[in-house]
Amino acid sequence: MFRGTHRHSLDSKGRLNIPARFRDWLSAHCDGQLVVTIDVQNQENERCLVAYPLPHWETVEKAIAALPSTNATARRFQRLFVGHSEELRLDSQSRILLSPNLRRFAGLEKDLVLVGQIHKFEIWDAARWDACQESWLADADDFAALGDLVL
Repeated sequence: MFRGTHRHSLDSKGRLNIPARFRDWLSAHCDGQLVVTIDVQNQENERCLVAYPLPHWETVEKAIAALPSTNATARRFQRLFVGHSEELRLDSQSRILLSPNLRRFAGLEKDLVLVGQIHKFEIWDAARWDACQESWLADADDFAALGDLVL
């Protein structure tokens, strides 16, 4: 699946080269198809994109479709999360084209970090990732709230 942290750059057209380990998995399991959307669960200073392999996205989408349409919070979540989603495919050079809308949301300029999250990966602006990582490490005591998680 998706592990590790990988630094890459956007080209002038907004294309992102996918790391070899990620692209090998994507090619083998979903013909290079993925869905990229915004991460609506983060604070503004933690804005990033989330990329799901198409089969995993379809499972996530079913769960979202099952949310009650009478719940205003569920509707707002659907509008943002599904409304910003874009189905992409790796090109012949193992790149994806990130739309201006997605790049604007996450503040992606040139230098990026891809962060493996097992079944998905995140796409961060490198400077934002570095700042957030330092902040999270400074607040490592918060991890006690995870209880008996054994690593």
